[in-house]
Amino acid sequence: MASRRIKRVLIANRGEIALRIMRTVKEMELEAVVVYEKPDSDAYYVRLADHALLIGDGPRKDYLDVEKIVWAAKKSNCDAIHPGYGFLSENPDLPEACEREGVIFIGPPANVMRDLGNKVTAREIMERAGLPFIPGTSNLPKGEAGIEEAIRFAERVGYPVMIKAASGGGGRGIRKVLNEGELISQIPLARAEALSAFKDENIYLEKCIEAPRHVEIQVLADEHGQVIHLGSRDCSIQRRHQKLLEIAPADLPSSVLSAMYEAAIKGAKEAGYVNAGTVEFLVDSRTNEFWFMEMNTRLQVEHTVTEELTGVDIVRNQILIAQGGKLDIPEERIRLYGKAIQVRINAEDPKNNFMPEGGKRVEVYQSPGGPGVRLDGAVYQGYKIPTEYDSLLVKMTVRGYDWEQTLQRLKRALQGFVIVGPKTTIPFYLAICDEPDFRRGKFDTSYLETHPEVFSYPEPEREIAKLGKLIAEIHARKINKYAY
Repeated sequence: MASRRIKRVLIANRGEIALRIMRTVKEMELEAVVVYEKPDSDAYYVRLADHALLIGDGPRKDYLDVEKIVWAAKKSNCDAIHPGYGFLSENPDLPEACEREGVIFIGPPANVMRDLGNKVTAREIMERAGLPFIPGTSNLPKGEAGIEEAIRFAERVGYPVMIKAASGGGGRGIRKVLNEGELISQIPLARAEALSAFKDENIYLEKCIEAPRHVEIQVLADEHGQVIHLGSRDCSIQRRHQKLLEIAPADLPSSVLSAMYEAAIKGAKEAGYVNAGTVEFLVDSRTNEFWFMEMNTRLQVEHTVTEELTGVDIVRNQILIAQGGKLDIPEERIRLYGKAIQVRINAEDPKNNFMPEGGKRVEVYQSPGGPGVRLDGAVYQGYKIPTEYDSLLVKMTVRGYDWEQTLQRLKRALQGFVIVGPKTTIPFYLAICDEPDFRRGKFDTSYLETHPEVFSYPEPEREIAKLGKLIAEIHARKINKYAY
């Protein structure tokens, strides 16, 4: 538990999260080092770093190479590595390699990450802590024995059931099964998928909770045994188990939220958790009964809504904890006034199954501002949408005094964007802003399936795009060629 001084941080990620971490690193007067693959040579985060190391031709594989990342940290004399979010941040081999090479890992210990990364082991830990659980199995035996056990379980709890990869995460490795025939056919496919995605073919079953809400609790834990919560987030609006829009705090009775906060803290303590983490629950939309789902052992994409609501810089606290420091956030500071919403603005076509717009260039980029608007992005005018990586352009977080003002602010800010070139998810979010159930705060994980009308939005006005392009050209050339 000795104090460890960090002076230089390797940010082992790319895009907007690399920039977000970099900003806090520089605020703390530390040096920021980044790594990049060749397709990211012109990326904004590479330009802004104190130092940048090319680690390979890519795509993707070099960012996920534990040995290369640790080599880069040693070569650039970094004291610590921050993995951001994504596959590498969930790989316990990275903190193990860091410990072996004398580099501080800004995240939880390897053994804790490994335990919580395995869904069956995580259930066992949380059961010891007394958290409520959805009925489920242990890892299914291979072959006919596993199929027979799965059939018995499904007959006992009733269909539908969920097949889940024991090492899955981020919404991956999940299959919903409606009857026995599907169960028998899907189990071998689920094993093959789990082996391919996670190098672990273990799977298990859970009772499927129909149309729940997905609510998560952000926690911070130091090496000295102190664990605190930073409130809740409602992440129910999803596509294929991938979150699209996040709200803080969740709109639940205070007694329910207090019980969830207590459960999350108990679970983190039982797991021996250290650093920032998120305990995720499913909540019955009718009764508000809740069940533990999983614990994410990293910074979440949606951490911004919590930061805006609480005023707590989560990344800063991650670094302080990694240095061996004690949490110094008194409970009275965690006052969750108002509402905050984050939307992920991607270069995708929602009407075409969210098809990425890779390869297109952002000809014009003008972003909104004003009270209560935060932007975390890596896009700029002239930016080429990568075909090799995800299509996220910018995350926008808005905050208001109450739900109604926050919705008005979200709509105003979305309308303030001018992005010419790729299609984006902006008109899709604008349609959600106007949808009556969403405006009343009524939504669950089935929202997109039960509200297909949000995909019937009109195409953006092309004249606005033309005007935006003209304004950008005037700024770029310092002259209006149309004025003569």
